[in-house]
Amino acid sequence: MEEGGQGIGEDRDVNVLGFESSCDETGVALVQADSRAGIRAPDAPGPPPRLLAEALHSQAAMHEAYGGVVPELASRDHIRRVLPLARRVLASAGLELSAVDLVAYTRGPGLAGALLVGAGVAVALGAALGRPTLGIHHLEGHLLSPFLGSEPPQFPFVALLVSGGHTQLMRVDGVGRYALLGETIDDAAGEAFDKSAKLLELGYPGGPALAQLAEQGDERAFALPRPLLHSGDLDFSFAGLKTAVATQWRKLGLQPSPAARADLAASTQAAIVDVLVAKTLRSLRESGLDRLVVAGGVGANRRLRSALTAGAARQGAQVHFPPPALCTDNGAMIALAAAMRVQAGLDRGTQAGAFDVRPRWPLEELMTA
Repeated sequence: MEEGGQGIGEDRDVNVLGFESSCDETGVALVQADSRAGIRAPDAPGPPPRLLAEALHSQAAMHEAYGGVVPELASRDHIRRVLPLARRVLASAGLELSAVDLVAYTRGPGLAGALLVGAGVAVALGAALGRPTLGIHHLEGHLLSPFLGSEPPQFPFVALLVSGGHTQLMRVDGVGRYALLGETIDDAAGEAFDKSAKLLELGYPGGPALAQLAEQGDERAFALPRPLLHSGDLDFSFAGLKTAVATQWRKLGLQPSPAARADLAASTQAAIVDVLVAKTLRSLRESGLDRLVVAGGVGANRRLRSALTAGAARQGAQVHFPPPALCTDNGAMIALAAAMRVQAGLDRGTQAGAFDVRPRWPLEELMTA
């Protein structure tokens, strides 16, 4: 991107206002960071930014009646929510809009219409304030989100990005220094949770509902497959698991008992978690690294957290999770990623008024961006 230094000081903290609107959550947040851009290496970008304030609105209740996200409704709701959320964030931080030095937004991937809402608002604010704007990769936001935790990681580390649309293992050597180790060849882990929950008639969003029900069940009750568990690589596949869940559900008949439903939920969760844990621990062994970052919505799953923490400890590795509230899509991770890119000297934003969004945007492109 073009550099445009207005609004970013060289010798003081920088305030970054971030907007997230890639799907069905409207997120706005304000972070503050050391702004000494260009004097740090990407693998040592300085002390992590501080979260000053954040606000989030979920559209889950609105989309529940449709069993999934309706893109047009999502975009319209972002329009209604984004400015009130921004006012709430600034008021909570005790700052005026003029105190913002950089405006960041999710450029992609995501729903095109939804992305355009956040991008349009961010660029308009930047133009009005005379401040630079910076488009951020949604997955980079998730990838760096544990830096907002109480025990931020250090580079390098292996990252498991696990959400409704993505399941990837990455090697991370610094900000913008990412290498893909493995990814799903069909459904993501979050899709497996959500689609299985829909089969079990648990409503939308289904993943958290399935995880909650699983706590009441016996995970050994159904012998579900663990796809690609012994494939010898770091790729994932969950489409076949969904088919197996559907088969077991049909066998239970029209009115399965509450206990059987809970057992199937527990067995489904166990199958997903077993594959995620096995592949992730293998990636640590093969990379020789002893730090693991887990990010994305499925990263809030308690069974996954417990299994990864225990497995990593057996290998002498440490696991870093973002705070549970920041596992789902949020504005804090977007503001954070922008601030860390500034700290690492990779970006200072652009003053140009034009912008674009990238509904499909491979994370690997950031390596050469």
